[in-house]
Amino acid sequence: MAQAGETIMDIVLAETNIEVLQKRSFFPEFSAFINRLIVEQFNELITLLYRLDINETKLKDLLQQHASEDAANIIANLIVERQEQKLRSRNLFKSLDNIPEEEKW
Repeated sequence: MAQAGETIMDIVLAETNIEVLQKRSFFPEFSAFINRLIVEQFNELITLLYRLDINETKLKDLLQQHASEDAANIIANLIVERQEQKLRSRNLFKSLDNIPEEEKW
């Protein structure tokens, strides 16, 4: 449930359930949010993509290969894919963590 002042971006970035990200039920709203950033706050979008570690070369290639498609959809999809990668990595390292709770710092 969204809280006051929370954007769809906040919701997507805070999601910890990979199945929710894979279902993409939020995607139309998320893509519209990315489109608003493209049109109204492009510098903020670039900063966000950098902060999220979106591969610039991959993004440029996809935008060129799919020039007739909605750029917001392409960017939104890359962001969601990156979030899925991060969750998979966290889950992998979490499962490798065999330190008893009382011995953790």
